[in-house]
Amino acid sequence: MTDTTARHALPSDLVAVVPAGGVGSRLWPLSQPTRPKFLLDLLGTGSTLIQDTVTRLSALTDEVYIVTGARHADAVAAQVPQVPADHLISEPSPRDSMAAIALAAAIIEQRRGPSIMGSFAADHVITETEAFATAVTTAVEAARTGKIVTIGIQPTEPSSAFGYIKQGPGLDGVDGAMEVAEFTEKPDPETAAQMLADGGYVWNAGMFVVGTDVLLGHLERLQPAIHDGVRRIAAAWDTPERDATLDELWPTLTKIAIDNAIAEPVALEGGVAVVPASLGWHDIGDFDSLAGMLTPDSEGLIKVDRKEPVKLVDAPGALVMGGTKPVAIVGVKDAVVVITDEALLITTRPQAQAVKHASAGL
Repeated sequence: MTDTTARHALPSDLVAVVPAGGVGSRLWPLSQPTRPKFLLDLLGTGSTLIQDTVTRLSALTDEVYIVTGARHADAVAAQVPQVPADHLISEPSPRDSMAAIALAAAIIEQRRGPSIMGSFAADHVITETEAFATAVTTAVEAARTGKIVTIGIQPTEPSSAFGYIKQGPGLDGVDGAMEVAEFTEKPDPETAAQMLADGGYVWNAGMFVVGTDVLLGHLERLQPAIHDGVRRIAAAWDTPERDATLDELWPTLTKIAIDNAIAEPVALEGGVAVVPASLGWHDIGDFDSLAGMLTPDSEGLIKVDRKEPVKLVDAPGALVMGGTKPVAIVGVKDAVVVITDEALLITTRPQAQAVKHASAGL
């Protein structure tokens, strides 16, 4: 299937929404509050994560919205100028994913009536674009039945870094979609291994496809304060009252993730479906996962954005990023050395998840 074929297979009212939030604290010091990971070219391809995301979605729909923090809005606009200015939704402060996605849904519905909306994070890597187009096509079909639909990632290892989705029976009338039995928060390694052995589980990558009216209907029932707030903000969005309404209501919205607010409770009611897919998906959650996506040289060294030499002595598996001075690593397996103008990070790949604790104190 080509991208063109996939596009013609999709309904004309599909609207893609890209929540571009978070910092990526496990990738500090590359990622900073002023320089979040979705604005970075982490793989050295010449394009940033958000640029790749918008390009991928633009093959499927002409309508792409981005929801991002006010402090990042100018940088986002500069990186993806193909997204119209009135499709860039700037939130004054972080209120987690539910408020961001709900506001986008309310604005879309205010402007064009009920539509099928797909929400896809700005900072994920997907290498299998044809498989992605197929999965989105199936998810749109499933969303037309009134379900909230998530695209689940076929696990490649018993990772405890992701939440899991337990698949139920097939969704009637939609090949490739399954009922969701339950969501499971990030499990411990032993539980993750058992899930993989049992089968029937996929990773929760936070990709949702749903009718705006369906999403807002569940929100009105389960989180009425968020529903009422985003409806009022959306009604004022294209008027001179936008800023005043946003300033008044946005800080009052409950800070909660879409999984906790909507996906998990609705799944217990039988209202969520999943499309399992193998997409070459990576969330680049830390330096270990980043290193796994890059190609080492003949000495086993992974270098990014470096011209000066790196010397390894009994130090296999090293990742070295940035810096303008020679670096020597002696006797440290899987070392990680990251040098920016702001800071120096030294850790190892097995400890990569703990970087967020270091960044919080500096």
